[in-house]
Amino acid sequence: MEIRDILQPEAVLSGLKVASKKQALQEMARQAAVVTGVNEKRIFETLLERERLGTTGVGNGIAIPHGKLSELDRLYGVFARLDKPIDFDAIDEQPVDLVFLLLAPEGAGADHLKALARVSRLLRDAPTCEKLRGAKTSDGLYLLLTQSEAQAA
Repeated sequence: MEIRDILQPEAVLSGLKVASKKQALQEMARQAAVVTGVNEKRIFETLLERERLGTTGVGNGIAIPHGKLSELDRLYGVFARLDKPIDFDAIDEQPVDLVFLLLAPEGAGADHLKALARVSRLLRDAPTCEKLRGAKTSDGLYLLLTQSEAQAA
């Protein structure tokens, strides 16, 4: 599973201006609706439902909100570098500024888990996160998110 398989260039947001976790999820759901064709409100509600089970703020300024939707036929990602870090109820209680949203079809058990693991591996790499935080454009972010795979191959 490659990041480029789930993340399209138009699904990358640079300098997203949000003041709260809820607002971040709303804005990302809006972008996910554009990319997937699924209703924005349905995506947002799915994300909130998942957050109620436990935070997706995984630490080190990173969150990986995710959910499953019956309307999807494949995995989709949306990435945002936030303008300013926000409280995301992260496990390390640190504010979050890098958010990778992952949406999967209802029956995508193993694929969903593989994608979560792939995203998690990518964002656990401190030098990659440093570069993502320094990138100024959506195109630059997309290249950073997908180029690490080419270098690893």
